[in-house]
Amino acid sequence: MTDPDPLQASALTLRWFSRPDSSAAPVVVTGAFDVLHVGHVRFLSDVRRRRPELPVVVGVEDDERVRGWKGPTRPVNPEDERAEVLAALRCVDGVFAISGPAAVTGWEAYAELLRPLGIAALAFTDGDPHTEAKRRGVHALGAESWEMPMTRGRSTSAALNRLTSSL
Repeated sequence: MTDPDPLQASALTLRWFSRPDSSAAPVVVTGAFDVLHVGHVRFLSDVRRRRPELPVVVGVEDDERVRGWKGPTRPVNPEDERAEVLAALRCVDGVFAISGPAAVTGWEAYAELLRPLGIAALAFTDGDPHTEAKRRGVHALGAESWEMPMTRGRSTSAALNRLTSSL
């Protein structure tokens, strides 16, 4: 393991869209959540069912970060609208936006971003390309890592491809 890069570690910021009512240590989920689909809803519902006494808090990657990762036509929906839709779900207790350069993806940066929240766990889908980095980050925070099942064939990219081909 290498030493954390101090430039990366301080490069991400968090802006609350809606705060959870509970002061309990939350379970955190992060992602683009660009076009909400059944895979997202099933995943977030599964996270809620795993430890229903803990608040579920979602970190939405801001528009600049999503555009940097997925290209100039993404995100389809702006970050405040994505946050609003997520906050409306029964299984979600709070939503925040994650801002910073798209190139900042290291576990150290996410650990420093999430440290003030005192998280209980970080949940992510099986097959996530950043699984090992997420595990290292939550280990550094003394939290649990929850690798949850993914709904196969249900992703934002798949939904956009189906929509494009039907037009």
